[in-house]
Parts: sequence; C-alpha cells; structure tokens
Amino acid sequence: AAIDAGYNLKIKYIEAADLEKQTNETNAVQYHEAWQQLCKSDGVIVPGGFGKRGMEGKLEACAWCRKMKKPLLGICLGLQAAVIEFSRNVLHLDQANSTEIDPVTPHPVVIDMPEHNQGDMGGTMRLGKRKTIFCNKDNFNSKLRQLYSNQDSIEERHRHRYEVNKEYTERLEEAGLKFIGVDESGERMEILELEDHPYYVATQYHPEYLSRPLKPSPPFLGLILASVGRLQTYLSRGCRYSPRESDYDSDYIDSDMESNTSQRLTSKLELFIDKKEAESTS
Repeated sequence: AAIDAGYNLKIKYIEAADLEKQTNETNAVQYHEAWQQLCKSDGVIVPGGFGKRGMEGKLEACAWCRKMKKPLLGICLGLQAAVIEFSRNVLHLDQANSTEIDPVTPHPVVIDMPEHNQGDMGGTMRLGKRKTIFCNKDNFNSKLRQLYSNQDSIEERHRHRYEVNKEYTERLEEAGLKFIGVDESGERMEILELEDHPYYVATQYHPEYLSRPLKPSPPFLGLILASVGRLQTYLSRGCRYSPRESDYDSDYIDSDMESNTSQRLTSKLELFIDKKEAESTS
C-alpha cells in the first residue's frame, strides 16, 4: 500500500501492554516511551491476537485514535477492541468486554460464535474466505466501501472465534459506530467505521491475507493515504491519485509532507533522466 501511494513506510512496533496504566506504576519510563511512540505516529494498526495480555493497551490506543482523530485500522481483535472501547467510553457501559477476556462481564459486547465449540485454538476457529455484504447506512458515505470501488460485496479471509454481539449493534450505531459490512446472513458484523473521523476503520477479516504488491488491500491503502492527508482527495477523484501535490487534504496533512513530496518527485525525475541518458548512449 505504501509503495502504491509512493511513500517510504516506517513501522514502529509498540508493546500494547506498555500503554496500560499499570505499566506506569511498575516502569514509568517504558510507559511514557510507548506513549511517545504512539503520539508521534501518523497512523495506527491494532492487529489481531488472542487472550487478555495487552488488551487494555489496545483499548487505550483505540481511545486515543478516536479522540485525537488519528487514522486507525483495527484487524480482527482490533475490531473487537474498538467496539469494547466505544462501548465503555461513549455508551458508558461499565466493564463492557469480550467474553474471551471476562466470561462474566455485565456487558458482553463481544461473544464467542454460536458454532464455536469451546476448546483449544485452531480447529475451533472460523477460517477461510467469506463473503461480506456492504450495508447502506442513511446519510453515511463509507470511505472503505469507496476504496473497494463501491462494490456490493467482497470476499476476504477470516481467522477468528469471537464476534460482535448483535444485541448491542443498534446502540453502537446510534452513537456513531457504523457496521457497514455484514456476513451473508446479516447476523455477523464484518466491518465498522466511525462517522466524523478521517479514518477509523476496523475489519473482522484479515485484509493482509489478500494484499498484493500490485494490488494493495483497500483497508491498508486507506490507512496510508489518511495518514499523509491524501485520502479525501483520492476518494473525490474516484480512487485515483492526483497529479497535483497541492490537492492534499490540508486538514490532516503532515507538516513535513511538502518537502518530502518534493524530494520524492525530484528523485523520480532524476531516475527518469538517467534512464533516458542511458538509452541514448546505448
């Protein structure tokens, strides 16, 4: 996705547990360094995983991205973390959680799937390519659906055992967390997107499984473009890149972006000239 957008991606790995308040009590330096790294990031991925280790840190990252309007992509457990955080801090559902983390939570906003048999990880999971149907939400223009070329449905690969509890989806949507993609039965939430945010998207599926060098996964491309302030222009042009660098979305543009873009274009021009000179001498 970064290559497609023309950017040199710098990945910073942050231990989710280091973002948790209890880390501040045991290792304040580690805690503040983790938060510094998060705050300096242009975009954030909350990836998949299992178990409760680092879960509260993932919720902290989701909350920070939501409040600060920082681009975020949640994947699998990352989607569930976004739902839990929103339930706690926006819907004020105290102790909302996943039954994977807290089996006796008073607000089980994430639950094990009906067909899931309790047991060890692996064979009990929902695996493989599945169809996701995009939903039409009143007065909500989904960024991710546009990135998928406004298709009615897509197929992506899955690897999970837990899902969003449908009993809470209506309240979540009324508060602004839109479930824009569901499975073929309409019962399983596959994609969420937060309204009034430059890019706060999460998928229950794993978009990385079908991403290719010449065909980047739309959720990742959206994150990259939102992180450098180009997503709105890209979408407004029908998911095409603008030939004018001044078309970038100034609301979310990085302060160093203009100089970086100039350097990138200069490098491309120099490579083009070198190639032409080599052809003329051969």
